[in-house]
Amino acid sequence: MLNIILQSGLMSNPTNMKELCLYSKQQQQNRGREHRRVHSHQKCSGLTNDEWTGLVTSQKSSFRKGKSFAYTGRWRDYSIKL
Repeated sequence: MLNIILQSGLMSNPTNMKELCLYSKQQQQNRGREHRRVHSHQKCSGLTNDEWTGLVTSQKSSFRKGKSFAYTGRWRDYSIKL
């Protein structure tokens, strides 16, 4: 077989499964980058769906974080047996 070494150091015709998985992952990333480059129209674009869903933001938490003193500590003395 004819194996061509690419600039990235990978072979164009992988011989084992590890090389094949690495090669296919790299090719998928390259196709995605090329697609975004072609369809960007030379201006700043928004986030992709994966980038948008990957963002973690916390919202305002106005709810109670735990029970207040009136539910817990205030009445603790009444539960003690004499």
